Amino acid sequence: MTAINLRLPIPPPHFHYLLAAQGWMELGDDQSAWEELNKLPEGYRWHPDAAELRWHLNSRKGDWEECFRISQRMIDETPERVNGWIHRSFALHELRRTQDALDQLLQALDRFPKIWTIPYNLACYCAQMGRLEDAKQWFGRALVLDQESTLAAAKDDSDLEPIRQWIVAMTGGSEKCDP
Repeated sequence: MTAINLRLPIPPPHFHYLLAAQGWMELGDDQSAWEELNKLPEGYRWHPDAAELRWHLNSRKGDWEECFRISQRMIDETPERVNGWIHRSFALHELRRTQDALDQLLQALDRFPKIWTIPYNLACYCAQMGRLEDAKQWFGRALVLDQESTLAAAKDDSDLEPIRQWIVAMTGGSEKCDP
C-alpha cells in the first residue's frame, strides 16, 4: 500500500464522507458526523481536514484532553497549517493552562504573521491572566490584521471582559455593533 500524502486533498469517494461529516456537524447531529468520519479508510482518518472535524466534535463534548492530542498531531504532521497551532492553545486554555496556551501560540506568531486569530487569542489569554496592557496590544494587532473579524469575535467573548470597556472606548462603541 502506498503512503498517503497528508498535504493533498482527500480524493473521492472518501472526500464525500468528510463532506457528509461536516454537514452533519453543522446541523448539530454529532453522532451522524462521527459515523461518517469513521467511514474514512484508516489512512485518511488523520488527514488534517478529518482531524479538524475530529477536533471540533471533541470540543463540542468538552473533551479538551483529546482536543489537545488531536491538535498536537496536526502540528506534528502538517506544521504549515495554522489551525493545529490555534487549536492546541485553545485546548490548553480550556484545560486551565493559559500560560502554556500563550507560550505555545507565541511560537506560531512568526510562522503566520497575517493570521488575526493568533494575536486575538493572545489578547484573550493575557486578559485572563490579568496582563491587561499586553492584552490591549495584542487586540490592537488583531484589529490591524482584520478589523471586521476581530470585532465580530470580540462581541460576545467573555475572555475579553477585563478589557471590554477599553475595547468599546477604542472602537467608538463599534465593538457592540453587528459587523
